[in-house]
Amino acid sequence: MDILKSYIKATNTHRFEEVKKVLHPNAKYFFGDKTCQTIEEIQAYFENAWDLVKNENYEAHGVEWLVKKEHSATCTYTYFYEGYVNGEYTSGRGRATNVFVKEGNDWLLIHEHLSGMPG
Repeated sequence: MDILKSYIKATNTHRFEEVKKVLHPNAKYFFGDKTCQTIEEIQAYFENAWDLVKNENYEAHGVEWLVKKEHSATCTYTYFYEGYVNGEYTSGRGRATNVFVKEGNDWLLIHEHLSGMPG
């Protein structure tokens, strides 16, 4: 679905105003180290990550759409990121679940859950 591509593209702008365009007002994120329950908390988390990992590139690999309905869709994928921390190249990956809902004509992200890879 195009909404996941739009979300990844917005994330890679490193401008939260772009990300916010695809977020539901009640979006909730489960990160490995924190739960963000408001747009302001999500924005702070994203901006902190962008400050820490310079020139970050974020990708979704192996996307599997578990549910595609008229007004909701859920996918899982392996996320991959790369960038520079303190001038040193770094990269990593983990697991992601995204839940999207359709509001009017727009698909919006209402939930994201990120976790590390098992074992």
